[in-house]
Amino acid sequence: MEKGIDAQEAGADSPRLAAPGATGDKDVAIMMVGEEGHAVDPAVVQRAVSKIDWFLIPAMTIGYGLVYYDKAILGSAALFGMTTDLKLSVPDPRHPGAVDTSRLSWATSIFYFGMLGGLYPMSYALQRFETGRVLGGVVVLWSLICMLTAAVTSHQGLYAQRFFLGFIESVIPTGFMTIITGYYTQKEQSLRQSWWFSSTGLWTIIGGALNYGFAQITGGGLRRWQYIYLLAGCLTFIFGLFCFAMPSSPVSAWFLTKEERFAAVERLRYGQTGVRCTKFKASQLREAVLDIKIWLIAIMMASAYTVNGAVSGFGPLIVSTFGWTTLESIVFQFPLGGLCLIAILLTGWLGSRYPNIRILMLIICCLPVIAGCAIIWRSQWTYHAAAPVVGYTITGTFGAVVSLIITIGMSNVAGHTKKSFTSATIFVAYCVGNIIGPQLIKSQTKASHYPELWLGLIICYCITILASVTLFVVLRYENRKKESVMVEDEAERAKLAFQDLTDKENPYFRYVM
Repeated sequence: MEKGIDAQEAGADSPRLAAPGATGDKDVAIMMVGEEGHAVDPAVVQRAVSKIDWFLIPAMTIGYGLVYYDKAILGSAALFGMTTDLKLSVPDPRHPGAVDTSRLSWATSIFYFGMLGGLYPMSYALQRFETGRVLGGVVVLWSLICMLTAAVTSHQGLYAQRFFLGFIESVIPTGFMTIITGYYTQKEQSLRQSWWFSSTGLWTIIGGALNYGFAQITGGGLRRWQYIYLLAGCLTFIFGLFCFAMPSSPVSAWFLTKEERFAAVERLRYGQTGVRCTKFKASQLREAVLDIKIWLIAIMMASAYTVNGAVSGFGPLIVSTFGWTTLESIVFQFPLGGLCLIAILLTGWLGSRYPNIRILMLIICCLPVIAGCAIIWRSQWTYHAAAPVVGYTITGTFGAVVSLIITIGMSNVAGHTKKSFTSATIFVAYCVGNIIGPQLIKSQTKASHYPELWLGLIICYCITILASVTLFVVLRYENRKKESVMVEDEAERAKLAFQDLTDKENPYFRYVM
């Protein structure tokens, strides 16, 4: 039975609770709420969650939006003279009259090689050190590197800049995924993960509008694409200053009262996912490496995100192939972004409202992407053709697919080292997908509608569906195995909640599907 006490009396000096510094290899929540369950006022819980939502979600939406905008503006910048200025598009000596865009493909892909290099070190730094200091310092550095794009004068220089930009930006997705799991219950995570990831669609629209504005510039001492990167860097710098105020967990959330902090932590006890532990545990790393669930999630992410590598980096260029002008090609990003935004938010809301439908929704959202790729590939690419634009637009449901993969992956692991590894691995797979995507675009096959691209994306989404079905079977089996061998003990459940146990070690942890 839970032991009810007044939350205001449950301070760090309460005899029932662990003393500061005595947590050792346990969760930091132990220091605040101890090992016994406590009753908390639902009104205080609601007030705390509301404050957390208003502090975290708008900032995370802007932050990840800047990450997405920073990557995606390369496609628009290419329309504003960047390909010519940096010689990213050159005559193909093997095919007279054809153009070779492989340099632009590598400029898109090399960003993700940088992110691959940064994901695990950044995840380690976020676990070991104060979140605000790590995020703030890294994001400010990111803003400076972004602005330096305007000073690049060759494709080799762009390669170097893109690599370091990817390395630095790797801190954002891994950090955000882990932050959400430390502040919210399993049920709440679906909607909250979707909120910040929905900026993929939102910033497709905002970025398109900004780029449309830059397209009107006809004077000045810089090229239009240089202005775009300077603006992105300035916006990122402002966000970086805010990041210094980011608390590491609800235990240290300065924007909550003492009573609200206690309630915000205590309410997470039942879900057994924990809050935060700064000690790196090799045993959790070994378990994560051998956990088939994590690798199924990685396969799903790598397969699903191949479409982004093509759409974000080459979308405007592909649309311009249908006879639309530079400005019209940018405007066609709006419906794609709108569908992406709606699909992410809708699936996030449904996932928080109805249990165990996340994998089903993921599979359903894969189908429009497959259909869209088939429509683009097989339709007529005549002047101002409507069919390929429609197909291009409905691929926007890929955003919901990826958002659900993140939610499913992060809500089904416990133990802070294991969560850090999982978040990094998910985005390693994200990078792999983004590296593969641009390489499927062969400018020499434009006349036959880039068959390698569309066929490759269709195959990748079939792989995503198969991996999703396999994951569902594995999760259901694990839940049934746990339920068949244990007897519920509420006192033990309360005690184990903040011991920083993994999902496999904790008999009370249940997987969500």
